[in-house]
Amino acid sequence: MASVSDGFFWALLSAIFAALTAIFAKLGLEEMDSDLATLIRTAVIMVVLAGFVVLAGKWKNPLELSYRTWFFLTLSGLATGASWVCYFRALKWGEASRVAPVDKFSVVLVALFAVLFLGERPSAVQWLGISMVGLGVVILAVAR
Repeated sequence: MASVSDGFFWALLSAIFAALTAIFAKLGLEEMDSDLATLIRTAVIMVVLAGFVVLAGKWKNPLELSYRTWFFLTLSGLATGASWVCYFRALKWGEASRVAPVDKFSVVLVALFAVLFLGERPSAVQWLGISMVGLGVVILAVAR
C-alpha cells in the first residue's frame, strides 16, 4: 500500500477526482454553455484553493517569488485554461466515456515533453505503458 507521502498515492487520488470531474461536468453542461461552465468551475477552484492555502498555513507573498517561477506558473496557467476550455467543449458535445480517455493522451505527450525539456529517461517498461495509453487513445478515436 502506498504511503501518503508517495507520489503514486496522490496521482491515484488525482485520477479518481479527474474521473469525477468528467462525470460531474457532463451533467452540469446539459443546460449551459461550456465556456461559462469552465469559468464557474474555475471560480469554485479559486475559492477552495485559497481557503486551503490559508487554513493550511501555506500562504506566501506571491510578490516574493522569482521571475522564473512567475513565468512558468503563468505558462502553466495559460495551458491549463486552454485545456479546460477544450475539455469542456469536448464534453458538451461528446460522450464522457470517449472524451476523457482521449484527453489522457496527455500522458504520452507529458512523457515526450519530459524527455525533451526535463531530461527525463523513462525505462523500457514505462515506455511500454505509455505506448499502451497511446494505442488505447487511437483505438477509441477510430472506433465508432
